[in-house]
Amino acid sequence: MAEEFNKDGMLDMFLYESGQLLEKLESIILEKQEEPFNDSDINEIFRIMHTIKGSSGIMMYENITKTTHKLEDVFYYLRESQPDDVPHEQLVEKVLAVSDFVAGELDKIQNGDDADGDETEIVADLNNFLNRIKGEIKDQGMVLPKENKHEEPSQFYIAPVASEDSRFYRIVIHYRSDTQMSNIRAYSATYALKEIAEDLLYLPEDIITNEASSEIILAEGFQMMLQTKSAEDEVLGLIESAEAEQINIEELSAADYGKWLVDFGREEPVIEINLDDPGEQEAPAKKEEKKEAKPGDYVVKAKETGKGKTLAKNQPKKQSIISVNVEKMDALMDLIGELVIAEAVVLQNPDLKVPGLDLTNFQKASAQLAKITTELQEVIMSMRMMPLTNVFQKMRRIVFDASKKLGKEIDFEVIGENTEVDKNIIEHISDPLMHLVRNSVDHGIEEDPEERRKAGKPVKGKITLEAKNEGGKVYISVQDDGKGLDKQKLYDKALQNHLIDKPMEEYTEKEIYQFITLPGFSTKEQVTELSGRGVGMDVVVKNIQTIGGRLDINSRQYEGSEMTLVIPLTLAIINGIVVKVGASSFVLETASIKEFVRITSDSIIVEPSGEEYILLRGDCYSFIRLNQKYNIPDSQNEVENGIIVVLEHEGKQVCLLIDSLLQEQEIVVKPIPAYVKKIKGLSGCTQLGDGSIALILDIAGLIQDGERR
Repeated sequence: MAEEFNKDGMLDMFLYESGQLLEKLESIILEKQEEPFNDSDINEIFRIMHTIKGSSGIMMYENITKTTHKLEDVFYYLRESQPDDVPHEQLVEKVLAVSDFVAGELDKIQNGDDADGDETEIVADLNNFLNRIKGEIKDQGMVLPKENKHEEPSQFYIAPVASEDSRFYRIVIHYRSDTQMSNIRAYSATYALKEIAEDLLYLPEDIITNEASSEIILAEGFQMMLQTKSAEDEVLGLIESAEAEQINIEELSAADYGKWLVDFGREEPVIEINLDDPGEQEAPAKKEEKKEAKPGDYVVKAKETGKGKTLAKNQPKKQSIISVNVEKMDALMDLIGELVIAEAVVLQNPDLKVPGLDLTNFQKASAQLAKITTELQEVIMSMRMMPLTNVFQKMRRIVFDASKKLGKEIDFEVIGENTEVDKNIIEHISDPLMHLVRNSVDHGIEEDPEERRKAGKPVKGKITLEAKNEGGKVYISVQDDGKGLDKQKLYDKALQNHLIDKPMEEYTEKEIYQFITLPGFSTKEQVTELSGRGVGMDVVVKNIQTIGGRLDINSRQYEGSEMTLVIPLTLAIINGIVVKVGASSFVLETASIKEFVRITSDSIIVEPSGEEYILLRGDCYSFIRLNQKYNIPDSQNEVENGIIVVLEHEGKQVCLLIDSLLQEQEIVVKPIPAYVKKIKGLSGCTQLGDGSIALILDIAGLIQDGERR
């Protein structure tokens, strides 16, 4: 008996590929949520379900297999019969229900739990829907296509009894040398051919039970003998793969096919041909001309008669992509950071300051080192950059679900989804962005279509999600054409909830809009599933501030609102100015520095409570002496002898008193160790070239401290 195979190594591949397929499925569904699927969409959804069904069958997740197979049945009938009047909205809901179920099971598997979801109800629902489609097909006088039967994954063999339209192929697939688990890739090819195969054999035979077979496949290729009624193009379309470097497909006569079976372990090959002439048959002539190759397709070169066909070697190869564990990427990023620090240690070594040293050669070498370090840093940063496509795709689903629950018609537009951001940033913005989009659906778009019509707007609301990259920052905006924000209502609600205590005249328009980000603030009179609890927007602001970003809110009543996340491209390495206060070093992010100025004590305004402000060119700024805030001894306390740094964040300013400026350099951001008590106004630390530690100032925290005084 064959030894049971170890599937642990296949799990990551299964989860990754299934997740990618589900994302592609949702993309198709949400783009066509209001218009019927065309043939291409139906074929693609069928293929996605077929692939997930096959891979989950290999991994023995029966509930996923049954669910995807039943949805595959639905699209099989749609593909084969093309019935009219299929309820498209219901079909979309069925597909999304399956997507949610499979995604939920994948999450369980990812977390180490059992995929124990009950598929009974969803399978029964799909079955009822399928029976309704079949009834419509019969009503239209059409013949039902044959059943789309599912067979358990196994080494299958169908007796080679051929008909007059049977065709015979010998196929050899050569995978790239860096392909992982090529035996599983090979099995996927056999599983894809199972639906069209009259006879299918392959070498090596133990691709599932023997993991070592992958080495044989990489060295010699994966060989298959196929008897089918399908044309060569269809066969090639089923087995083509991004991992395949070359596919050789040769059409044989029935007699040659029988001879080749000897090499596949058949001692006495017998081919029965149901033809008038039982003699040796030549390979059937091509029934149709090949379509012109499109970019990215495999290009098959025609050879001399009787010889096989091989992929053209002079065609440009597809881009090679390899999946890498995120932890390895993070470790590599950390090493690059250490390299930047080590470079600073070398180039700023005190030994280099000895008078009389000839450093010409050293400076040339150091310049080359700095160039390589910078290029290396840029490469690793580019490797960590990911497009916002997947995040924006999730927002499509949120708009779809929320609009259905609220009964609102909404047109959702996405702009700039290919904008790239550091992976860690993406992880931090997913939830905040979800809240903003959901708020636009719930709060922004009017509930009554008649209200929109009276305002001269289309009955159908519109939400636009846009991303763009400017000046080292990423701007992600959520804009709606709804009723906008009512300043008076916001002020009254904040006052009623005891969140503010000043007259409305003392607040700017932007400050009033920011009331919606206060904890406990909500304009909803009734709590619903989507909103009304007074939580969400304050969490958005906190999450964005943790990565050095901000939330800008603009609105025009009766015209709509726009909420913009302004976030950095990356968190790992920043440009900063190193400053000195006493014996301590601090880092200020260059992008937050508005200017450096020198003033006299006459510019200082002291309140009776002891709070200090600076009057600069007619504007009044909060003033913080870092030496007093952090109890730093031996520091300059006279403003005439120090330097004033004007910092800006989210349109607000604060002034700091420092002793001196040291240098501008790239700063590797390190978190403050957990055993150190959290101190307000500090966001991290870094190591300088002389080995000392500098603290990175949190500008947003300092501004908040200045406002609270």
